[in-house]
Amino acid sequence: MPDQHANAASSLPASGLPDDARLDAAWARIRGRLREEVGEAEYRTWLRQLTLAGIEGEEAVIHVPSRFLRDWLRGQYGDRLRALWQAESVGVRRVDIRVAAAPGALRGADAPAAADGADLAEPLSATRPASEARVEAPKPEPRGDWAAPLDPRFTFDSFIVGKPNEFAHACARRVAEKPNSPGFNPLFLYGGVGLGKTHLMHAIAWAIREPQMGGPGRSVAYMSAEKFMYRFIAALRSQSTMEFKESLRSVDVLMIDDLQFLIGKDNTQEEFFHTFNALVDQGKQIVVSSDKPPSDLAGLEDRLRTRLGCGMVADIHATTYELRISILESKAASAGVDVPARVLEFLAHKITSNVRELEGALNRLIAHANLFGRPVTLESCQEVLHDILRAHDRRVTIEEIQKRVAEHYNIRISDMSSARRARNVARPRQVAMYLSKQLTSRSLPEIGRRFGNRDHTTVMHAVSRVAELMQGDAGFAEDVELLRRMLET
Repeated sequence: MPDQHANAASSLPASGLPDDARLDAAWARIRGRLREEVGEAEYRTWLRQLTLAGIEGEEAVIHVPSRFLRDWLRGQYGDRLRALWQAESVGVRRVDIRVAAAPGALRGADAPAAADGADLAEPLSATRPASEARVEAPKPEPRGDWAAPLDPRFTFDSFIVGKPNEFAHACARRVAEKPNSPGFNPLFLYGGVGLGKTHLMHAIAWAIREPQMGGPGRSVAYMSAEKFMYRFIAALRSQSTMEFKESLRSVDVLMIDDLQFLIGKDNTQEEFFHTFNALVDQGKQIVVSSDKPPSDLAGLEDRLRTRLGCGMVADIHATTYELRISILESKAASAGVDVPARVLEFLAHKITSNVRELEGALNRLIAHANLFGRPVTLESCQEVLHDILRAHDRRVTIEEIQKRVAEHYNIRISDMSSARRARNVARPRQVAMYLSKQLTSRSLPEIGRRFGNRDHTTVMHAVSRVAELMQGDAGFAEDVELLRRMLET
């Protein structure tokens, strides 16, 4: 669309000012610099709709189709536009961004009006021009001031499926392939920290944006509940709630992460409730995640909690050992690094609560190996990840060790403290002493007291003897290592 500046020449000061051709060239250079600076995607989303209306005195007047876009551009690019104009040396000292309806920007007769009800928009001001009120806000891609970018690593292909997450994964797949399927709107994902909720949400968004799963015209907005609240408050302060509502409700899929953040924020909950209703009524898909199911979100309004629970609620359980091994094997393979099975098993046993931390530990281990050109070994793993492993160490008691070893070797718990020296009793007792030294912070004399008031030298002998036997007897070493793992997990 050619830039409109028919009044430019008449509004310029009389001497030394550009004609229309020079003004055209200056505006084209400014747009070109903006495109280079912000990138093609950002330019198409926010800056392509800028239209030069003319020059009024020392002020360049730029038109945009909505107040939402005007307010956003003033805050984000107002200073940069002024600097670019001044660099052109055409007498411009200020830039004013105004709302003006561009051809084709007005809604058609079959489009919903901005003020169909209190749920959808604020009442129109009596002094606000009807043409301005009905300008449709731009329909941005899921990357803008109010929507968070999607992580390219988080796709369905990179999501490892196991028993704890297979139901949530299947629900996410259904929504990605057929948004607004009966019974799946909204989709509510919940689970603990680092179990894959955000990964699944990003995967849904990427899949919906693929041509084979929704077509190029389908738009997705993903943001955290905190971002939603921030944008709502900003709209209230700038008196642009109409534009906030229109821009948010123009998307095809709205995804809100960490909904529990809205607990206690009554006004934001109210706005989210109306946004929720408006989108669902229009056949748009809602996907929400939280750390708890809707019924357990104390502090959330009953009507919102009820609406969130009326669709599909899918939980992600804590990971199993098998799932953690699968995740580690997949990550190691994608990194192209040979990680011994012993190391993967060790990590899967030690880091059990959080997939994010598990992956972070593996990444740290791989980075260390690459930087120093050393192979990944169990010893290097314990050295590099000592702080993480220490934080995950479970406090094991001497009594627990004695009980587990006695059960394993089929002897009585009282034999651990007895004076019996038969080999079938003495050897398990030595193993229990060895494990007490390895798995607890107790001193040698204290360990000796727990084993029938034995001297600390007896404990030292037991520790060295078990270590010696482990080096020469692989079967015995595996036995002791199995007991260690059982006690640590």
